[in-house]
Amino acid sequence: MLLPKRVKYRRVQRGRLKGKASRGNKVTYGSYGLVALEPAWITSNQIEAARIAMTRYVKRGGQVWIKIFPDKPITEKPAETRMGSGKGSPEYWVAVVKPGRVMFEMDGVAEADAKEAMRLASHKLPIKCKFVKKEDLEEA
Repeated sequence: MLLPKRVKYRRVQRGRLKGKASRGNKVTYGSYGLVALEPAWITSNQIEAARIAMTRYVKRGGQVWIKIFPDKPITEKPAETRMGSGKGSPEYWVAVVKPGRVMFEMDGVAEADAKEAMRLASHKLPIKCKFVKKEDLEEA
């Protein structure tokens, strides 16, 4: 599970998920990538499940890069608690993902294997995703 080692302020406001990804929208390390088509909060559990699905399919061959990191704490108040008495305590961590963001990259495997591995990983995520190749994004 991914989470920050230390944070300055524990409780963060929710924010808005508008606009497209301006950074992290290119395939930089590998040859293939998985791009988000919708805005969402991706939890650290979902990132880990997608990573495991990819590495298991390629039988630990090739290399996988995770390009998103869950650095936003999501707080929840305990069940059956009255209103007021401050903000809840952090329960889990999410990565804020906007459309166009490259979430995972892969290299060292055949394109067909990478495509199937990314497909399996996308089923673990709560959003629609698209498989891309490095040369496809460079032309655009």
